Amino acid sequence: MNNSDLKNWNEIKTNDSWSVFKIMGEFVDGYEKMSKIGPCVSIFGSARTDSSDDFYNLTTQIAKDIVKLGFGVITGGGPGVMEAANKGAKLALGSSVGLNIKLPFEQHDNPHIDEDKSLDFDYFFVRKVMFMKYSKGFVVMPGGFGTLDELFEAITLIQTKKSEKFPIILVGSSFWTKCYSWIKDELLIKYEYISKNDLDLISIVDTSKEVVEILSNFYKKKSLRPNF
Repeated sequence: MNNSDLKNWNEIKTNDSWSVFKIMGEFVDGYEKMSKIGPCVSIFGSARTDSSDDFYNLTTQIAKDIVKLGFGVITGGGPGVMEAANKGAKLALGSSVGLNIKLPFEQHDNPHIDEDKSLDFDYFFVRKVMFMKYSKGFVVMPGGFGTLDELFEAITLIQTKKSEKFPIILVGSSFWTKCYSWIKDELLIKYEYISKNDLDLISIVDTSKEVVEILSNFYKKKSLRPNF
C-alpha cells in the first residue's frame, strides 16, 4: 500500500467513526418523536401498487378499521401501499405516521402523513428499529424485497425472543400462499431449519374484518390496550 492509498484508507476510517454520531442522531430523534404517539400497527407493502389496484383499496379500508380499534398506523411513508395506509388512517382521523427513507428512486413522501409524525431516515436499520419498537402488530400486504425484508426481520426477532410476540398478518392469500407453502415444505419438513411453532407466528387472511379480529383477539389477552 503506497502513501496515497494509506491516506485514503485513513480518511475512510475517519468518516466511518464520525458516521456514528449521525446514526445516534437518527435514533434519538426517532425515539423522541415515536414515544409520544401511542400504540400503532405498521402496514407494509409495495411502493409500486397503483391506486386502481384492489390491494390499494383494501389497504385503505384496513387502515381505517385499525384506527377504529384505537391504534395509529405506521408506514414507510412512501407511495403505493404506504400511501393507501396513511390515507385510510387520515380519513378515520387517526394517527398517520410515515418513516421515510432517502432513496435515489421510487421513494417520496405521500401527502397523507400527519405533519408532526413524518420522520426521515438515511439508514434502513435505524428505520427498522422504529418499526419494531413502536408497532403492536404488522399487517403485510403484497410487496417486493423491502416488504420481505421487514417481514422476515420481525419473524426472526420474535422467533429468537429478541422482541415480544405480536400479530404478523399477511393479507392476500393469492399472493402469500406459495411463500408460506415453501417455508412449510422446505424449511420445516424437508430441512428442519425451523420449528413447527414458528409457523404460528404468522396468519394469512383476505379481508379487513379478519385483520381486526386477529388484532382484537390478541390484545384481549394482554394488559396493553389501545388509547392508553
